[in-house]
Amino acid sequence: MTSPDTSPPRPQGDRIAKVIARAGRASRRDAERLIAEGRVTVNGKRIDSPALNVTAADRVEVDDTPLVAPEGPRIWLYHKPAGLVTTARDEKGRPTVFDALPADLPRVMSIGRLDLTSEGLLLLTNDGAVKRRLELPSTGWLRKYRVRARGTPSDADLAPLRRGVTIEGERFQPMEVSIDRQQGGNVWLTAGIREGRNREIRRAFESIGLPVNRLIRISYGPFRLNDLKPGAVEEVKSRVVRDQLGLPGPEGEGEARAKPRRSRGPRRG
Repeated sequence: MTSPDTSPPRPQGDRIAKVIARAGRASRRDAERLIAEGRVTVNGKRIDSPALNVTAADRVEVDDTPLVAPEGPRIWLYHKPAGLVTTARDEKGRPTVFDALPADLPRVMSIGRLDLTSEGLLLLTNDGAVKRRLELPSTGWLRKYRVRARGTPSDADLAPLRRGVTIEGERFQPMEVSIDRQQGGNVWLTAGIREGRNREIRRAFESIGLPVNRLIRISYGPFRLNDLKPGAVEEVKSRVVRDQLGLPGPEGEGEARAKPRRSRGPRRG
């Protein structure tokens, strides 16, 4: 005879911070901060802890504004110009990518980052789970960059990068790297990485005597910069998003590819 199950029932629904993030209101970490600041209510009652599960039957408000029903995952391509930081807020008051996005774009989060002086493809999404998934090294997506560095290297000089280098005790995984052309005292190369650690390419190239003076991300997994102009935003077709993320969806949906849009006003993340 089996013993009766005396374990407590599992709470229904999802954690409140996850629900807020899924609705595109904030990242999960920022949602926890909003809760701690007393800016979130559930069914009219202000909460101060994220240790709460809610269901679709609960009324959740942030800053007295009801959460909108979460829509399906969406991804945008953005050509980040140099001179913008990839954070929603900057303690130094520098302009951010979210200040430069079109005003009619919904609230989005960046997938990964590009540093202040780096340019090129930055993926944006409305879905916190997609953000976390695509930032994980285990996703295995190759991120390719065009790199301009000072120096005149031979192909053999790049061997340490292909093997993987260790800098100040930090191990960088092997890179895919090739020389494109020499241009005076600078060399243009293509580099591919899968981890995306802080300033990984700049630090790795510097370690073999090739200071980087321009860095342009040209692809992130299957998504490519192509001819997207600096400052322009383009949404990825929902069918492509579903295919790349392995999500179910209606067959035959093939809306036209959105035209690139230039910045028209501030839009904070």
